[in-house]
Amino acid sequence: MAGEASKVGSIVLQDARVEANEALPGGHYLLRLTAPDIAGRARPGQFVQLRCGPDLPLRRPLSILRAVPRDGQIELLYKAVGLGTRQLTERSRGQSLSVLGPIGEPFAPDPGRPRVLAIGGGVGMPPMLFLAQTLRQAPWLPLLLLGSEVAFPFQPRPSTLLLEGMPHGTIAALPLAEDWGIPSRLASGQGFPGCFDGHVTALAEAYLQTLSAQTLRLTQIMACGPTPMLRAIAGVAARYCLPAQLCLEEHMACGVGGCAGCVVQLATPAGPVMARVCVDGPVFEAAAVYPELFTATGT
Repeated sequence: MAGEASKVGSIVLQDARVEANEALPGGHYLLRLTAPDIAGRARPGQFVQLRCGPDLPLRRPLSILRAVPRDGQIELLYKAVGLGTRQLTERSRGQSLSVLGPIGEPFAPDPGRPRVLAIGGGVGMPPMLFLAQTLRQAPWLPLLLLGSEVAFPFQPRPSTLLLEGMPHGTIAALPLAEDWGIPSRLASGQGFPGCFDGHVTALAEAYLQTLSAQTLRLTQIMACGPTPMLRAIAGVAARYCLPAQLCLEEHMACGVGGCAGCVVQLATPAGPVMARVCVDGPVFEAAAVYPELFTATGT
């Protein structure tokens, strides 16, 4: 039954109760689960592995959108793009889902750089909203930039939070972030009203160009999204001499480090190493993932 869990280290295997599984614009779904042992441990950048159907032997990894420990709940945002996630759309309130998590290394913002530029693209948006949720209090000053080439999974609204350095007309914002008092802006090439016309990476660079050297020294970048976007963000970070952490997206089988099917090469002082995205990541330093970009700029 929901709430029962077995623990292996910091990872919990729990039968979670489905509280909601709501269809949203852009083919997205919001899945809310009661999973108190996972909710109390979850950190931004981590994910869970879900058993989507009884006939599917492999679990599906989904990033955590929000965790509310006091309610014992987590929220997951997903798109129905394959057999597993299509079966997941059929789950309804009151049913049980086997959930393994939270898994992976989370974001670790540097307190010496309180201005956090949190950038999410496509299905990489959930970890950035979770990160912003945890940075709502002083001394943190988060700015949330989100990009999508399909309809956003929420109804954007004009921002009421003034923000210098934004391109003219870029006023569309995420309502929940606005309610938290966190400034946000949206980017898309689809002509959505109030959005920056272009990739979210271009919006980030347009904003960074307006910052003083003193402000840049207080700024860091956190990002999640498709690989081309993350490489572009790493390039932006290198050009502006900013530290950046990237939450990588990768195909996973076991999701707990056993199969080594999600390895990536990282640069370290001792030389190249192979790391598993699921447990050694999914969050890595951008300079380790794309060292050639930082070497080219001398950072």
